[in-house]
Amino acid sequence: MSIDQQLSASADQAEFPYRAISSSAITSVVFAALGALGGFFFWPALGLSLIGVVTGCLSVRQIRRYPEEFEGLRVAMTGICANALVVFLGFSMHLYIYVTEVPEGYTRVQFYELQQDATQQFDMPTQLAIDMNGESVFLKGYIHPSSGSGVLKKFILVPDLGTCCFGGQPKSSDMIEVTLMDGQVTKAGLTKKKLAGEFSVNNAPRKVTDFDNNVFYRMKVDIIR
Repeated sequence: MSIDQQLSASADQAEFPYRAISSSAITSVVFAALGALGGFFFWPALGLSLIGVVTGCLSVRQIRRYPEEFEGLRVAMTGICANALVVFLGFSMHLYIYVTEVPEGYTRVQFYELQQDATQQFDMPTQLAIDMNGESVFLKGYIHPSSGSGVLKKFILVPDLGTCCFGGQPKSSDMIEVTLMDGQVTKAGLTKKKLAGEFSVNNAPRKVTDFDNNVFYRMKVDIIR
């Protein structure tokens, strides 16, 4: 290379120095995509987009503090805006679902309100469960795999995937014996079920096939989703 060419290349590098694209800016955009994919189905995944907002803000700070070393300000701003939009739309959607999912005439009950405190010496129905005996309730849970596979009309409902698949035999207050009414059926699987129907406490807790513990609760379900 001639001396003139070397001087020209050096001048170009001085005028247009190399700057790396901020990795935080790219990460922010990735978090926006992951938050959108997961958050609209599983609301805790929206936390990824919250992290994406923070990551994008850190990227903007980095780029402005070291403008000769980093670029990607537009990428970072895109990530911040995309993540903020995902969080807003995601939380709005899940809030709307929560507010409107309980059918008219039914009372929302959280499964944990039916579960006896683990510190208690004996497993027994909770006071709320006794008070709700005979009431029309709405609750969510998972079909225990021991209930069978394929299409089901009766099954055991448990509160979470840990109890469902990894927690061994559930306690008596962790189970609801469900019967679907009016010819309804549902497919077995690991998706959360939403049920509305008549809740009752068994006067004489009984054994159910494949379950070691007695079942305290029953539910005749009018609506399942």
